[in-house]
Amino acid sequence: MRAVSPLIVIVGPTASGKTSLAIEMARLCNGEIVCADSRTIYRHMDIGTAKPTEQEMTLVPHWGIDIVNPGESFSASDFKSYATEKIDEIRSRGRIPFLVGGTGLYVDAVVLDYQFGSPSDPVLREKLDKMTIGELHEYCSTNNISLPENKLNKRYVIRSIELNGTQTSRRTNPADNTIVVGISTDKEILRNRIRIRVEQIINKGVVEETKYIGDRYGWGNDVLKGNIYPVVKEYLNGSIDIDKLIERAAYLDWQLAKRQLTWFKRNDFIKWFNLVDAKQYLTEQLAKYKST
Repeated sequence: MRAVSPLIVIVGPTASGKTSLAIEMARLCNGEIVCADSRTIYRHMDIGTAKPTEQEMTLVPHWGIDIVNPGESFSASDFKSYATEKIDEIRSRGRIPFLVGGTGLYVDAVVLDYQFGSPSDPVLREKLDKMTIGELHEYCSTNNISLPENKLNKRYVIRSIELNGTQTSRRTNPADNTIVVGISTDKEILRNRIRIRVEQIINKGVVEETKYIGDRYGWGNDVLKGNIYPVVKEYLNGSIDIDKLIERAAYLDWQLAKRQLTWFKRNDFIKWFNLVDAKQYLTEQLAKYKST
């Protein structure tokens, strides 16, 4: 009897090329992709979050996309439950699961089997809700709490505070049969790719997408406080021009990429490669599985 299919995990900073690599590898080995991204879980946020295109999703089944509406609650614990279920389903179909993304907490929750504690304390939640984003950042610094990737999103920062100390256990290393690779990219190449992608996102209609989300779900919705969306809002208000929009959005994505790398570099079990070498390594590992 063939062994249980391995879990292939591909991580890396935004615009590193991990999505394209995952699609290529999944096509070659009859795989399905679970996206580990705290932004692509939202419906209607397609362009600004750089979701896989419809064409890409016809090539390989994707999960972890369009799960909730903007503003609806979806925690790392929720993602772990969702992703674990999908991985089991993929394996039950005799296919290979790929967990792919840049949201470190989502990836680690699955790979290291986080056991989350009890729900949030309503008294603490009320106290935190009254704080400004600056006060929340200061609270995190004082209490040695890591900020989330989207540190400008008040809801995400509050949830990071609530999760601090509630995680009762976790593995120190991934389970056997888990292959984890990180995509390493030269700094200047990555910065250039980020800027090019920002320009592509704007050309694809992120301004119209932002207006649709704001009009439908409210301009105070937390989802519009992360990614390119708050900068687009400034553009719509007439406070910046298109060149400034590109410059500031690229800068924010670059800061996101650095935070993502800081998170993943803590995990010494990740094997880092450039895209070419990552493909070669995964091909070799999957060949070993197929030979069993």
